Amino acid sequence: MFDVIGRKRWFFLFSAILTIPGFIFILLTPLTNGQQGLKFSIDYTGGTRWEIHFAGTGVTADGIKSVLSAQNLGDSTVQQVGEGYFDIKTKPIDLSTPPPASTPVPTLNVSPSAGASGSPAASGASAAPSASPSASPAPSPTPIPSGAGVPVTGKLGEVATALRAAFGPIDGQRQLTTVGPVVSADLINQAFVLILVGALGILLWITFRFRDVKFGVSALVALVHDVIVVVGTFAILGTLFGVEIDGLFVTAMLTVIGFSVHDTIVVFDRIRENKARHAGEPFAAIVNHSVLQTFGRSINTSLTVVFTLSALFLFGGAAIRVFVLALLIGIISGTYSSIFNASPLLVVWQEWDDRRRARLTGTRTARRASA
Repeated sequence: MFDVIGRKRWFFLFSAILTIPGFIFILLTPLTNGQQGLKFSIDYTGGTRWEIHFAGTGVTADGIKSVLSAQNLGDSTVQQVGEGYFDIKTKPIDLSTPPPASTPVPTLNVSPSAGASGSPAASGASAAPSASPSASPAPSPTPIPSGAGVPVTGKLGEVATALRAAFGPIDGQRQLTTVGPVVSADLINQAFVLILVGALGILLWITFRFRDVKFGVSALVALVHDVIVVVGTFAILGTLFGVEIDGLFVTAMLTVIGFSVHDTIVVFDRIRENKARHAGEPFAAIVNHSVLQTFGRSINTSLTVVFTLSALFLFGGAAIRVFVLALLIGIISGTYSSIFNASPLLVVWQEWDDRRRARLTGTRTARRASA
């Protein structure tokens, strides 16, 4: 029989290897003012995101950035994404456009004597509209190149005009979004509140469910392990490859938290059952037996989810790739932590508590004997 609990120090060491580098990169985010560590999308930082496609070839991200610099947008980032689109991220630009000016309706200047004259010639002459000398025809709008929705007014219209002059027509626009700094700050606060409330709720529920705070804290530690693994991985990916986290990342983290705790509760529930069935056996042996009993179920459940997420990551769209990657890392980490972190930690705490009680009992017995 494989002794999971007997090798708990090796599993703790492996968890430290997984979490410490990621935790360091997470700390680099505030220390380097976002230059290293986590890279946040405009959902969190505020700004304008614009994905466009040019009809011509030979367009480069550096060339687009030089045009943006000439438009006083030098701090923008440009990245070529799938299908030849360019992802432009810059400071917030107002997307609202003024409503089109209404074209004056021509009026008919009918002579009062026209109605009295019965001649067709006079009637036809009086029915002709009389154009005022001051009324000039409205200028025809500049024809928009192929690519519906490309702005033609405002600051973004000026940028689009400069890009068309440099690289030719814009024949595709996939995304155009502006997020203000107030909205992004609210989103960050809500993300922290959601994760904190979810973690505290899980701690209180598991403690109540198993009538022991050790179960709740052990599950919470495994949960924090999974959060650090996922966030730390994205901090490393953001530093090395510029991978950004968006609004869906919070959804992925809450899903990972729920899955991790679900798997942990399955193991803990089997431990509680075996404590009643095998009363008198060492607690470490009971936990090890419970882990082995639920091992196959946990692995099969996780593999089913991993296969599905892998298919989504490989063949799904680019818009959900970060979301799916976060789920994939979190599910694997959650399965590992439920088996090899939460249960061994519960044993370590229980054995420490037993030793503490034994010392207290020995001290009290010695005091009574001396008295």
